[in-house]
Amino acid sequence: MNISRRNALILTAAATSAASLGAVTAPLAAEGDMYDVDALLNPDGWVDRAILGAEDAKATLIEYSSPTCPHCGQFHRETLPELEKQYIETGKTRFILRPFIRNVLDAVVFMLADAAGEDSYHEVISTYFASQDVWARSQTPRDAMLAVAVQLGFTEETFKSALTNQDLFTRMEKVRDQALNEFDLTGTPTFYVNGKMLEGEKTIEQLAAEIDPLQG
Repeated sequence: MNISRRNALILTAAATSAASLGAVTAPLAAEGDMYDVDALLNPDGWVDRAILGAEDAKATLIEYSSPTCPHCGQFHRETLPELEKQYIETGKTRFILRPFIRNVLDAVVFMLADAAGEDSYHEVISTYFASQDVWARSQTPRDAMLAVAVQLGFTEETFKSALTNQDLFTRMEKVRDQALNEFDLTGTPTFYVNGKMLEGEKTIEQLAAEIDPLQG
């Protein structure tokens, strides 16, 4: 998708733009399946942004996330703060947030986070998740997303500029395709804990059940 086409979509997208691409058939994938950790940590053509937690943490949790996904939103609003408090800030878990773009609005959020830089990356993501019900359902999503961006310190000019990063958009598409084709992702959120797949929204108790045994 070229830049002018993408920007046209952003300017004219309706609330239905946020609809899911739908489940992807992957009959061999199942909760608990194991995947190569090195491959997961080194996705093709992608460098993870703003990794949280200690490099020597015994557990590494990768989340593939879609900003328009309501289950991802609930995880980020309710579970992630507890995960940070109990496991990331205590050095037990390293957390990697990775884009899974299902539509143009997902791409916009991650492009803005990238433009904001490492120190503000998670603030941008969490702010959009906090206001997900507003911009993802808006009949004028471009205006609604701009309003959130302004609260984060963007201007209309810097907002537009962030959305011209064709290279980033192409790499996010590649990350998505690899997740589908190699890591058997069928929906969002999907997590990998030291290579073990966990499908769907998880509570802090469910994540603790996977992370705690790795701490010994």
